[in-house]
Amino acid sequence: MNVVEKERGGNPLPLLLGVMGDPIIQSKSPAMHMAALEAAGIEGSYVPLHVKEERLQQAVQGIRALGFRGVNVTVPHKVEIIKYLDEIDEGARAIGAVNTILNDGGVLKGYNTDGIGYIRSLKEEAAPDLTGKRVLVLGSGGAARGIVYALLQEAPARVIVANRTAEKARDLAREWSHLGHLQGCGMEEAGNLLPEVDILINTTSVGMYPHPGHMPLDAAGLPSGIVVSDLIYNPLRTELLIQAERKGCTVHNGIGMFVYQGSYAFEYWTGMPAPVEAMRAAVLSSLA
Repeated sequence: MNVVEKERGGNPLPLLLGVMGDPIIQSKSPAMHMAALEAAGIEGSYVPLHVKEERLQQAVQGIRALGFRGVNVTVPHKVEIIKYLDEIDEGARAIGAVNTILNDGGVLKGYNTDGIGYIRSLKEEAAPDLTGKRVLVLGSGGAARGIVYALLQEAPARVIVANRTAEKARDLAREWSHLGHLQGCGMEEAGNLLPEVDILINTTSVGMYPHPGHMPLDAAGLPSGIVVSDLIYNPLRTELLIQAERKGCTVHNGIGMFVYQGSYAFEYWTGMPAPVEAMRAAVLSSLA
């Protein structure tokens, strides 16, 4: 008996799930999770929830009141939502951001599946062993925090975080200095650091639809042969990845992270293995 059936006395009601953010119309999570529910044989719905910042606390109360089993949380609420939850997973607390909420009998617990989803995808698709690697991460928002935290568990030689506000990146480096060799700098310094890195990761929204031609840094300095990873999955090939490919780099887009972070969330909510390939196919189909 899976978690859902156990909680509902073996006679499960349709599962109610969703994703909250602002904006939310562009999210591919509903398509992905509806496919997952169907593939797993679970009756339920996954709905987009457009939640403005000033309504966030009321929206969290609504999760309990309406009987949602769980929700995903996307920009701009991943950090702010923490104060309204009952429990926070240890990893999510360290990261300081939540992207998944589980409603366990009215007790709301927050998790962060971004980092573990990203690392799983990166290792499967582009860089099987991260030990001793030198990594440059662009951006220091909620997604970046999850990724940097997960990266530091993989024993890289060095992780550098570059951010438009340099002090924010340096604050992060100081906060997690005990986890590994981590340093912060301004985005204007990133180009000069490229010759020293093995992996470049873009966690910013630069290059995302509807501005797919934009780039977070000048690709002219990209060394040939490094791994260039972009969390963006719409478009699948950002301008950064197109330019990196021309330089002979191994490129990695955000589809895998998106699917895997969703699969971990699905498993928290249902207690069942996630139908990963059905989820991936649904996302790719929604982008076609």
